[in-house]
Amino acid sequence: MSFPIERPRRLRRTENLRRLVSETRLSTSDFVQPLFVVPGNGVKNEISSLPGQFHWSVDRVVEPAQRCSQAGVPAVILFGIPSRKDEIGSAAYDDNGEVQLAIRAIKREVPELLVITDVCLCEYTSHGHCGAVCNSEVANDQTLELLARAAVSHARAGADIVAPSDMMDGRIGAIRQALDAEGFEQVAILSYAAKYASAFYGPFRIAVDSAPQFGDRRGYQMDPANAEEALREVELDLAEGADMVMIKPGIAYLDILQSVKQRFRRVTSAYHVSGEYAMIEAAAARGWVDRKRLVLESLLAFKRAGADFVLTYYAMEAAEWLNQEQDR
Repeated sequence: MSFPIERPRRLRRTENLRRLVSETRLSTSDFVQPLFVVPGNGVKNEISSLPGQFHWSVDRVVEPAQRCSQAGVPAVILFGIPSRKDEIGSAAYDDNGEVQLAIRAIKREVPELLVITDVCLCEYTSHGHCGAVCNSEVANDQTLELLARAAVSHARAGADIVAPSDMMDGRIGAIRQALDAEGFEQVAILSYAAKYASAFYGPFRIAVDSAPQFGDRRGYQMDPANAEEALREVELDLAEGADMVMIKPGIAYLDILQSVKQRFRRVTSAYHVSGEYAMIEAAAARGWVDRKRLVLESLLAFKRAGADFVLTYYAMEAAEWLNQEQDR
């Protein structure tokens, strides 16, 4: 009776053996936790579309920031829901806006934690689009000035990294120029370089009340059918001064993530978006999946595809799981 010369199963026999030969590993430093900041005091309200995630008022947002730091999560990304919205999203660049106040609070109480800010207008505009609107179209060049003002306002408040998510042409160059002119050369830019017009954003739009009041965002976000275009977008953003790039959404676009990492060899991240989170939570609530295993498997997929870090609503929880595994 002949036997196979190679037996890969030999290296799968025990947990320690599997860990010893593991090709890809998760670390607490691989994650960034999104946080939603709202007006008011004493607010911690669960988000209906994102069970387990919360709206935090400025006076309480330090609580999850401290939990992140204690778990070894190196950064949070802030999204603001203002008390007022207008046609040009002016609350986005209000130095006393929710995000700006939250940056100061976090940097005061948890100075070692990196603070990233989402730079976009959709949470702040009355029409829900990511820029200023003229004749029912998002005006690209007019929007650049507003985005640059928001980025500078965030930097002035103490942000370590600004993350433009609007997908306007030329916004990285405009933001880099504005930051440098104001003396914020050290503030890094994480570009949402390949952000697709995806159906996976629904729960987030409910969380920040940013659904477009007319039309949709396919005129500026990318067509899910296009892969080569993503490489062009990344190349343009890097040429304009982006320090890091992001692919969004995540699981459905792992091919894009891998292509970008292999082509450019620059710091590359992915966003494990709200729809992906909500699907896991819905399935887990019905007992259809092993929640913890599915979360960690999903996060591992990002790393295997080439992500240097992942923005995920599971950041705090996943980091705590990994810490518990190390303590055993």
